[in-house]
Amino acid sequence: MHYGIIAAGEGSRLRQEGVELPKPLVNLDGHPMIERLIRIFIRCGAESVSVIVNEQMTDVQRFLVDLAPDLPVPLRFVVKSTPSSMHSFYELSRLMRGKGRFILTTVDTIFRESDFCPYVEAFSQAPDDVDGMMAMTDFIDDEKPLYIETSPDLDILAFRDTPWPEARFISGGIYGLSEAAVDVLEDCLASGVSRMRNYQRALVAAGLHLKGFPMGKIIDVDHAADIPVAQAFINS
Repeated sequence: MHYGIIAAGEGSRLRQEGVELPKPLVNLDGHPMIERLIRIFIRCGAESVSVIVNEQMTDVQRFLVDLAPDLPVPLRFVVKSTPSSMHSFYELSRLMRGKGRFILTTVDTIFRESDFCPYVEAFSQAPDDVDGMMAMTDFIDDEKPLYIETSPDLDILAFRDTPWPEARFISGGIYGLSEAAVDVLEDCLASGVSRMRNYQRALVAAGLHLKGFPMGKIIDVDHAADIPVAQAFINS
């Protein structure tokens, strides 16, 4: 499995709240956040890891350059400032073309390794007609959650901004995707779509076969107060 990490955000909220380190270098569980992700990916069978960082993140760039020789798989990264995470994904997708299925996440998506590896295995073993597998969580603590509607056998039917009486899961920000999903991404950019949630809706509209995977608790680090919460979660 190949992996991509979007780490190109500015982290402005953390800076405003007194966190001096760039978000990817914030320490969690004894490692910078981005290194923790990379090492989890390696333990879950990574063949390669690709990362995008913005042009201002020189500390993160240096960290990745120093880290790469010590890793057992290729670590590639793109340095580019982009207007959205979807545009960042597009830059990463150029490195993933022709490699089959891959898994994409943002650097501040925090989960337990014991929950993540079964998701990777499920996506790896999914039938060929499955174009994507999205990690879902029933832990709803996001500022603007994206709700996922599924069939009883977890085929994804819709992505919604607002809940309904039977709503249970939201997007965990972890995307298992295929070459067909990259084709839809390129169409979205050409038509002016610029948000990941609208891209996911476009996947459904294009008729791609998407599955949901309940993956336990997933949290984001958006504010300084989220850092100790994430640390406690990892250690719990």
